[in-house]
Amino acid sequence: MKFLPLVIANLGRHKLRTILTITSVALALFLFASLRTVGTTLDAGSQASSAQRIITQNSTAFVIPLPMSYANRLASVPHVTEVTWANWFGGKYGDGKKFFAQFAVDPASYLKMYPEFLIPEEQKQAFLKERSAAIVGEGLIRAFGWKVGQNVTMQGTIFPGDWTFTIRGIYRPTLKEYGDDSFMFHYDYLYEKYPDRVTPGWYIMKIDDPNVAPQVAKTIDDQFRNSSAPTKTGTEKAFAAGFASMWGNVKLLMSTIGMAVVFAILLVSANAMMMNQRERTAEVAVMKTVGFSDRRIFGLVITEAATIALTGAILGLGAAILLPTVTGFGDGGFLPGFHVTTGTALVGGVVAVVLAIASGIFPAWQAARLPVVQALRRVE
Repeated sequence: MKFLPLVIANLGRHKLRTILTITSVALALFLFASLRTVGTTLDAGSQASSAQRIITQNSTAFVIPLPMSYANRLASVPHVTEVTWANWFGGKYGDGKKFFAQFAVDPASYLKMYPEFLIPEEQKQAFLKERSAAIVGEGLIRAFGWKVGQNVTMQGTIFPGDWTFTIRGIYRPTLKEYGDDSFMFHYDYLYEKYPDRVTPGWYIMKIDDPNVAPQVAKTIDDQFRNSSAPTKTGTEKAFAAGFASMWGNVKLLMSTIGMAVVFAILLVSANAMMMNQRERTAEVAVMKTVGFSDRRIFGLVITEAATIALTGAILGLGAAILLPTVTGFGDGGFLPGFHVTTGTALVGGVVAVVLAIASGIFPAWQAARLPVVQALRRVE
């Protein structure tokens, strides 16, 4: 600790260079943590899915609907205890700048299927009784300033026209990963306007034993294999992962970009440390002359590198942790529950330590091995 003032003084020799290097490290760790969090959030969303729910969709593509007649046939499959369905609406509200999901659902069976959505009982009953009613997440209430009883008009894209809904309930998810910015309304309200076009987009079933999910999925798909609308059935976890796969291998992409950024900053930091060391050749020689050992010189240079890397890490990781909370980014959208996990923060800390060692070890070794006589002969 007695040499800390010396380390600080050396770092202050070129203040702008030090600040820029720390900023580079902070940016690298911020991007690393944020990009890695995309993958952990997608994983958390899949893990939050219920093991007792399975989902059936059209085997050709998710966007192709299924016949309404499948509902009764699915309900008769062994181990299936409940069946509900939903359809993607695809409308926009206001200027359309804020995207949020809208689903036409079978109200009673859907809310029973998803007890994770907490709704006051009086609001729930009001929603069930009114065909043009809707329930919305708390996130949409915050975003748009809506309130219960308010009429909201959306512009349909898949189903053209102006659609007016009355907000009758506000839901709060038990887990952030479920998101609080969805808009749900009666399937019958959609069907009565487009009876020739509207059929369920996908079916959700509850089974009595999670262990039989593969068996039930095979039974369902075999039943409809030769029909005009063959199916693809899987667990809710697999269904959620399917949405992520539409973006490609997101986790690999994010990890690759994150490590590439860290490697680039490693080169920048190493170059800054080497420049700093070259400018202090004579100073290091004098320090050796007055009694500083090679080990002490090596430790001082490594400490300087560690100070830069760890300061940048604290700033970068701190920003990555605080930013979703401050901006509300993790409250909804494509990545509900987005937050930097303890594991990601620890990995970021390890990356910072590796960065400090890797960027400082060569300049430190050069300084420790520097011959005193040769250094003193150099002309600045």
